[in-house]
Amino acid sequence: MKYSRILLKLSGEALMGEKGFGIDSSLLEKYSNEIKTIHEKGIEIAVVIGGGNIYRGIEAQESGINRVQGDYMGMLATLINSMALQSHLEKLGCDTRLMSGFNVNQVCEPFIRRKAIRHLQKRRIVIFGAGLGKPYFTTDSTASLRAIEIEANIVLKGTRVDGVYSSDPEKNKDAIKFEELSFNEAYEKNLNIMDMTAFTLCKENSLPIIVFDMNKPGNLSNLIEGKKIGTLIY
Repeated sequence: MKYSRILLKLSGEALMGEKGFGIDSSLLEKYSNEIKTIHEKGIEIAVVIGGGNIYRGIEAQESGINRVQGDYMGMLATLINSMALQSHLEKLGCDTRLMSGFNVNQVCEPFIRRKAIRHLQKRRIVIFGAGLGKPYFTTDSTASLRAIEIEANIVLKGTRVDGVYSSDPEKNKDAIKFEELSFNEAYEKNLNIMDMTAFTLCKENSLPIIVFDMNKPGNLSNLIEGKKIGTLIY
């Protein structure tokens, strides 16, 4: 296998499927099966999920909610998604641990780096919920930092498009797909891959990112086996 330990970043919006809000259980089940497949191949897996299908902290100000309060609400949304994923994975027989950026002792463990690594070594799928436990940080930043902390080989960013394009392929049919990009090229082209904090963390720590279509069956397994899928940023 090309990678032995990965950080899988999933979009909260992707969990909506066609519903427009909340969690599409059939889609979550599909993701869980994809994760289980690579876990059975011996890959150590950590997962970060966004919360945009439930609440986005950055939208708080539009509804008159303080930005900091809104960000904490967004963190709780990621925790709901994380619990849902954990439930589906355990239904499939996977051993999991949910770790949170702040204390919610009734449902998960607090994040402790050494414990997270030990869980991975013991063949447990580790899900990181509640972001970094601090406002003003996105789940992209969470994915980048946690990946560095657990010494993952790569960040796999699962989206609903099959890579990084010169512009939004859903709006522009002439958008050009990039197979590979250096971090510097991505900066220069001003491509919207991750927020700048997350992107800089990966660049400074030489942590590669692959952006790929998580909704296409088998893509995750093919990536793990080293096949060229999506866009590699290095």
